[in-house]
Amino acid sequence: MSKPLWWQTATIYQVYPRSFQDSNGDGVGDLPGLTRRLPYLKDLGIDAVWVSPIFCSPMADFGYDISDYRAIDPLFGTMENFDEMLTVAHGLGLKLLLDFVPNHTSDRHPWFLKSLSSKQNDKRDWYIWQDPAPDGGPPNNWLSEFGGSAWQFDAASGQYYYHAFLASQPDLNWRNPNVREAMHDNMRFWLRKGVDGFRVDVIWHLMKDEQFRNNPPNSAYVKGRPPHQRIIPLYSADVPEVHDVIKGLRAVIDEFDERLLIGEIYLPLEKLVTYYGQILQGVHLPFNFTLLETGWSAIEIAKLVSNYEALLPEGGWPNWVLSNHDRPRVATRVGRDQAPVTAMLLLTLRGTPTIYYGDELGLPHVEIPPDRIRDPFEKNVPGIGVGRDGARTPMQWDASPFAGFSTVEPWLPLAPDWPANNVENLRQDQTSIYCLYRNLIALRRDSPVLSTGTYRPIAVSGDLMLYVRELDRERILVALNFGSSPIEAEFPSIHLHGTVLLSTYGDREGEKVTQLDLRGNEGLLIRLPDATI
Repeated sequence: MSKPLWWQTATIYQVYPRSFQDSNGDGVGDLPGLTRRLPYLKDLGIDAVWVSPIFCSPMADFGYDISDYRAIDPLFGTMENFDEMLTVAHGLGLKLLLDFVPNHTSDRHPWFLKSLSSKQNDKRDWYIWQDPAPDGGPPNNWLSEFGGSAWQFDAASGQYYYHAFLASQPDLNWRNPNVREAMHDNMRFWLRKGVDGFRVDVIWHLMKDEQFRNNPPNSAYVKGRPPHQRIIPLYSADVPEVHDVIKGLRAVIDEFDERLLIGEIYLPLEKLVTYYGQILQGVHLPFNFTLLETGWSAIEIAKLVSNYEALLPEGGWPNWVLSNHDRPRVATRVGRDQAPVTAMLLLTLRGTPTIYYGDELGLPHVEIPPDRIRDPFEKNVPGIGVGRDGARTPMQWDASPFAGFSTVEPWLPLAPDWPANNVENLRQDQTSIYCLYRNLIALRRDSPVLSTGTYRPIAVSGDLMLYVRELDRERILVALNFGSSPIEAEFPSIHLHGTVLLSTYGDREGEKVTQLDLRGNEGLLIRLPDATI
């Protein structure tokens, strides 16, 4: 390939700012705290930091309900704090990505207050308003992802407004050109400040069916799943016109040099890849969340990777995500023993990896006591395990009170293992998952074969997955054991001899190998001589 762009070789790290570092003793993370910890990310080997929303917000959905797109919420600090953070990040060679939320605003945003005030107000059409159905009920059967109808009645005007999430998060009308231009200008405000790009929230929701047709029922719905899954969102999301909207967002990004546009998209792979856009005029990286939703087995993961590689458009750059602020922690999902294998997979597949804060410590998904629940999704739809608080608990820095995150009780409880499982302790243990992440990131950065080389599957059998990354005459074999039992294997078609670069156990570097010998829950990187496989 030609010289790669910075984001093609980067390792991205997501920070949930409420939970990263508190600097002022209120139990909530903030921008000065994040700035203080940027050298940690540099030392870990991170290239780009994606910061979840920090804009002014009533915090009904913890920042994903924005009331001012051009101001920092006082909870996190000031614009001066932001400018300092950006300066420090760039001084360390780190890129900074912001979380852009264009699908909806807060119901306290001045635009919505004007829209709500009168049918004649010039902001009325900036949101999605519809007359009631003939029976006086909601205009159609669309459901909110946070439970209940997606339509909220306004008695004063006799109409309903649409909200894909909370009623306090009314959806913007992206069919209105004035909305598009206003949101484009909000992007330019931050790009001119020097931010390196955006992760765009729920980008596949931005356009809705112009006729507001009922969504079809989901015959595969299983009781106990989130209730909005009872219908298939055929007309309320992923409608064809969304790609024109995304093309407009990309055009704004392209007004500036070397900026990145990422889209949050929970769709099957065959739909996901369309978000690269015709002739790659869509998002640079449609976030690939399939590792969060696929069964953790060698056979399923190998099939997933091959399918994804086959579906990518010409020139489309792959990407992989293992965890985020909306899904259970990977160390709990696959088990603590397998967590190092997930790290090796994430950081050796072809494409740009994104690490969720704390995964480098193997942070578990924390059980939240009922009186500490903060997540509106869990409050609206209780008892079926949709709560996201457990993936948002404070970063564990050291064994001091409150894990070095704060000087007071944090906004969410710490994981019970924090006195031992923290950055300070794990840095001292060369066999720890932290050191594994750091070593993997360094290998990926220093080995073009791992950052830009091709992916070639070799074998998958039982708990074993084998693939090769290759570039020119350099080859690195990745061997992953998805099970707890040892694996000894020989493949007649493979003349295996090479040198171990890294084991997930941190203890075999430099070992010469002539056959495949994996302990339970082990992954190996093996440098192969030219033309071995």
